[in-house]
Amino acid sequence: MVERTYQPIPADEVELLEQARRHDPAAIRLIIQEQNRRLYRIARSIVRNDGEAEDVLQEAYVRAFTRLNTFRGEARFGTWLTRIVINEALGRLRQRRPSVDLGTITAQKTSAQIIPFPHSSAPLDPETLMAQHEIRALLEQAIDRLPDGFRSVLVARLVEGLSTEETAELLSIRLETVKTRLHRARQQLRRDLEQQIGPVLADAFPFAGSRCRHLTEAVLERLGLA
Repeated sequence: MVERTYQPIPADEVELLEQARRHDPAAIRLIIQEQNRRLYRIARSIVRNDGEAEDVLQEAYVRAFTRLNTFRGEARFGTWLTRIVINEALGRLRQRRPSVDLGTITAQKTSAQIIPFPHSSAPLDPETLMAQHEIRALLEQAIDRLPDGFRSVLVARLVEGLSTEETAELLSIRLETVKTRLHRARQQLRRDLEQQIGPVLADAFPFAGSRCRHLTEAVLERLGLA
């Protein structure tokens, strides 16, 4: 187990939690909005189902806000809330398949945006959007096929950006275990993607549709042929 070091809760977080304890809807709404994206990814990495991940989050929020007085500040509130989400997600897995090795559960196809692409102010072509969707889907499906322990570490470290120490504390495992699982998860993910990515490489970096037309018209205009 990693040795835990506790840090003081920021003053603004203390005030927000006090308002939530008083059942202030605005404070609760703000907390949920701040935590939703990260917690959804964590839940989704465990249950591998969009709808069930949302159910996990809903149940975890209800449990957290109804027992908010039990939060003693020994860890960051986000960490405390994450543990509730993880416990809820793992509990659902045990109910779903109590006698099956979790690592053998077949990956489910998803359209969840676990790995977002950078956004720009300019609208994207349908061809670009389709290519991004296909690549994202392949990546998410490859993550889904990772064993549970590997997948949780990968999501915590690479998707959520947690440190090795934070991941070890969050998942209650040793630092060395985090490093080993992350290394193996990367290896398996790389092998899986190499096998799957080939069919969509021909459509990579699309330059068609309106982008192609705009460039064509610009060239013709500069040539005096518009």
